[in-house]
Formats: sequence, structure tokens, C-alpha cells
Amino acid sequence: MFLLILVVAVVVVVLVVRATAAAGSELRQQRPASRPRPTQVTRPVAPDDDPEFLRELGRRVRRDDSPA
Repeated sequence: MFLLILVVAVVVVVLVVRATAAAGSELRQQRPASRPRPTQVTRPVAPDDDPEFLRELGRRVRRDDSPA
């Protein structure tokens, strides 16, 4: 009797797993394709990546090195 209940329980679990997998694949097919993310403008990460910072630094160095 115990063996019969065990076999029935295993069959029920297998059927539930298959039904869930089938429903999941149907839902994936019905979903619209996601839009690609818009490309973001890359900003400088560090000061030495920023061209404006480097220009200002060059100006400061030239100003400090000029003969008085």
C-alpha cells in the first residue's frame, strides 16, 4: 500500500513539473521582445579622463612656469 502511494506521489510531482515547464515556455513566447537599452553618453570616470580637466591643468602649469 505504501509503495502504491509513493508511486502515485512521484507521478503527480512529475506531471506538475512538466505542466509548469510547459506553461513557462508559453509565457516566454508570448512576451514581447525587450527593447535595447539606449546608449548612454560615457562620462569621464577619473579626472585624468576628462579633457576639460587636462586643459585646465595645462593652463595652470604654463602659468606657474612662466618667468616673472
